[in-house]
Amino acid sequence: MKMTLRWFGSKHDTVTLGQIRQIPGCVGVITTLYDTKPGEVWSRGAIRAMKEEIEAAGLALSGIESVNIHDDIKIGLPTREQYIANYIETLENLGKEGIDLVCYNFMPVFDWTRSDLAKERPDGSTVLSYDQELIDKIDPAKMFEEMDANSGGFVLPGWEPDRLARIKELFEMYKGVDAEKLFQNLVYFLKAIMPTCEKYGIKMAIHMDDPAWSVFGLPRIVNHKENIQRILDAVPVMNNGLTLCTGSLGSSPRNNIPDMIRSFKGRIHFGHVRNVIHLAPGKFDEAAHLSSDGSLDMFEIMKAFYDIGMTGPIRPDHGRMIWGEKAMPGYGLYDRALGATYLMGLWEAIEKSAKE
Repeated sequence: MKMTLRWFGSKHDTVTLGQIRQIPGCVGVITTLYDTKPGEVWSRGAIRAMKEEIEAAGLALSGIESVNIHDDIKIGLPTREQYIANYIETLENLGKEGIDLVCYNFMPVFDWTRSDLAKERPDGSTVLSYDQELIDKIDPAKMFEEMDANSGGFVLPGWEPDRLARIKELFEMYKGVDAEKLFQNLVYFLKAIMPTCEKYGIKMAIHMDDPAWSVFGLPRIVNHKENIQRILDAVPVMNNGLTLCTGSLGSSPRNNIPDMIRSFKGRIHFGHVRNVIHLAPGKFDEAAHLSSDGSLDMFEIMKAFYDIGMTGPIRPDHGRMIWGEKAMPGYGLYDRALGATYLMGLWEAIEKSAKE
């Protein structure tokens, strides 16, 4: 297991590489070319410059999150062929620069959804929160305005203004896309890119849907064990794998996360580890990584990762906003640093106990 932190680049992130370097045991960052748009080809020069900046700070570029997929691919329009060709060219450029992990998602319109970006907890910290009753009252066409107004001036990953300015158009385009069609379009995409991934040793790691159920009537296909297994079976190549996100899966109490980790042994290329607390059906808050602060057993989750011989990167996922920090919601320094050290402490204890 390699402990990492997500970093949004020096132009966008309040957290610096120097600060990340000082988190004990954190060896790398997961990042992206944040100014690129879905469907654009990433130049090899831009990839190299990003990698060199990170390595100059004493860290590794441990993976990309994300090379976003153009909606025409998800919808299955004829224009997807050009966007798939562009994606393959980007993968080739990443592979030539020695980058072997790409996290991505296949969620329509919204990469993730929350009803509150700064819900205050009794201790004064704030967290991302989801309440289906509140979501049901929101006009999806106005969802971006709601999120943008509460983002603290930060551009949220997956909620970039230039894309979501087309939100009404996107909803119209996805009208004919049900879960089965979305699944078939994902399989089509994966089969097209796998030869390139195998050539360069690139592991494609699909992220779970967040939350793990349909929002605004949009289909969800990466949300529970059977659906995920179907994706792995449809393209049975080791390069076709998962970003196992405990927070996304944990939004639904039906998901037994340690069991899923063990079931997907060999196909989990990347781990997002965070805690959530279930408040009611369709209602949850994000929490500190500590098991007792939420509803997930983080010891059992980390033990499952250890038991499958996880050697890829793991990162603490969304953190609380604490100690007066002003940062992108979910992506401050302090609580994610606490989360990283907590997870590494669990790993050390599990590792040493296994050797006794």
